[in-house]
Amino acid sequence: MVGQRPGYMSPGFRTPGDKVHQNTSRAAVVRRRKIGLVVALVAIAVIALVTAFVWPGFARPDAEPLPDVTVTAAPPTPTADPADLPDDATDFLSAMPGSVLQLVRLDVAENEWVEDADAIEAWDVTYGDGPDGGEQVALVAGQWSDADAASEVHAALLEAAGTPTAEGDVTVGDETAGTYTVTPGTAAGQSVVTWRNGTAVFQASGPDQLVQDFYQAFPL
Repeated sequence: MVGQRPGYMSPGFRTPGDKVHQNTSRAAVVRRRKIGLVVALVAIAVIALVTAFVWPGFARPDAEPLPDVTVTAAPPTPTADPADLPDDATDFLSAMPGSVLQLVRLDVAENEWVEDADAIEAWDVTYGDGPDGGEQVALVAGQWSDADAASEVHAALLEAAGTPTAEGDVTVGDETAGTYTVTPGTAAGQSVVTWRNGTAVFQASGPDQLVQDFYQAFPL
């Protein structure tokens, strides 16, 4: 072309060498990306194997399952003060706790077991949320001269109580000291727990779950 300098190439012109260089560069980029992807996949696989078989090792045949975490609520506590015991309270009566869970001792009176069942001593002890009302548990506690006499009274109470809904052993340390039995109460939603501990017999009456919780927490 007239006026074109020898060796001049227009800006849009590409030589065969330029095409080869571009193809080589693209291939190198693609190869590096493939290598990077392979390295990443290998790293992920190694991490998965370490996690499964080394730590925490959940895939090992002998690996133990992680324990369930159970959050236990603190037991309820009383918000009132218990009534005082008589000044001449016996050791047996003094052993009756001032409070059980959220319930406090409200009242104490002698029970007829002393005359009717030849108990050495027997007491009615009322436990409740407080003197202003709320749920209550009525406890009868008696003590006999020997375990046989206490066992006879316990058996008579169970015969009169009706069909048990739950029962089991009362243990002191590793030894069985008696048995407990849960039976329906005289009204809907009420239960009675009767148990013997050596020469002592107890019977608690009150709302279903409350009276069973009361028995479980009662120290005698």
